[in-house]
Amino acid sequence: MNPSVIREILKVTEKPGIISFAGGLPSPKTFPIEAFAAACATVLKTDGRAALQYAASEGYRPLCEWVARQLPWDVSPDQVLITTGSQQGLDLVAKVLIDEGSPVLVETPTYLGALQAFTPMEPSIVSVHSDADGIDVNDLEQKAAGARFLYVLPNFQNPTGRTMSEARRQALVDTARRIGLPIVEDNPYGDLWFDQPPPLPLTARHPEGAIYLGSFSKVLAPGLRLGYMVAPKAIMPKLLQAKQAADLHSPSFNQRMVAEVLKDGFLDRHVPTIRALYKHQCEVMLDALKKEMAGLDVQWNSPVGGMFLWARLPEGVSAVDLLPKAVDKGVAFVPGAAFYADGADPRTMRLSFVTASEEQIRIGIKALAAAIREACA
Repeated sequence: MNPSVIREILKVTEKPGIISFAGGLPSPKTFPIEAFAAACATVLKTDGRAALQYAASEGYRPLCEWVARQLPWDVSPDQVLITTGSQQGLDLVAKVLIDEGSPVLVETPTYLGALQAFTPMEPSIVSVHSDADGIDVNDLEQKAAGARFLYVLPNFQNPTGRTMSEARRQALVDTARRIGLPIVEDNPYGDLWFDQPPPLPLTARHPEGAIYLGSFSKVLAPGLRLGYMVAPKAIMPKLLQAKQAADLHSPSFNQRMVAEVLKDGFLDRHVPTIRALYKHQCEVMLDALKKEMAGLDVQWNSPVGGMFLWARLPEGVSAVDLLPKAVDKGVAFVPGAAFYADGADPRTMRLSFVTASEEQIRIGIKALAAAIREACA
């Protein structure tokens, strides 16, 4: 097991005056505090004893039913397992599907938390070439022999912010079905689109060959530590056994509160406000980058949803070496090398645009540009 680079960097950002583009933290402005205050009172009044008691490992049945209803393919509530954050879903997948030395395929780059969840099971993690449209399907097929599964984030990926194209999704599913490769689809950011929803999930196209992970952290609040996984019925008993061994069940009180908040279509009203905020924050950062990085050979993408964008520094500039210089100027980011299973690009960095204010974004990007200019000099 290895420490999280991001968690270590977050300790640095706690210093007074540091503008942080490092953490993958939702904006606290989006937390529906009043809705949860009302739900808390209702749950304690109407169902308090059950809410505070041990509960079923599968999860609170009305919440499982809600998850099943809102997915864009036919799902039984019996296929839904409520998890302690979607991060636990990655841990359960690792325990059930990985044996020592077995290959696991990931995108290039991929989510650091997934690498942390998989590595204790001692797999052979194999990076599959990826571009702006997602996984390179030809490279995938060449590397897929014996692989236990492919782990992929098709929507507004962490760390790059990219979204897998419709054509690439269908080609990936067709290939996975043909060669018998299971897919683990992680979708914590899928509701955070700016102008139009992303294409249909991979699991909706191949439900018998995929495990789907979702989260309430990005649309409600991460402190609840609630997520869910949807899996074929044949594998659910083993996932449930791993869940029971890990924590018996996710917090029953939190599950009931979430179910209470969601029961009247709350997300249909709430999530658009998150999208609007994050879209504006992203536009501010893109404008600041265009202005402040003028004359520097810095590249970045323009995400269409989510919380992150991906940047690449000039030739010869390492993001790891740049970080302390940037912190000295009052700004922090995450070096991209931590997100690679192998063959890391030392010039890459992840920037989060959702927690800093508009003024902080402009000041922080200006400070970052000054640090890059000094590094180039």
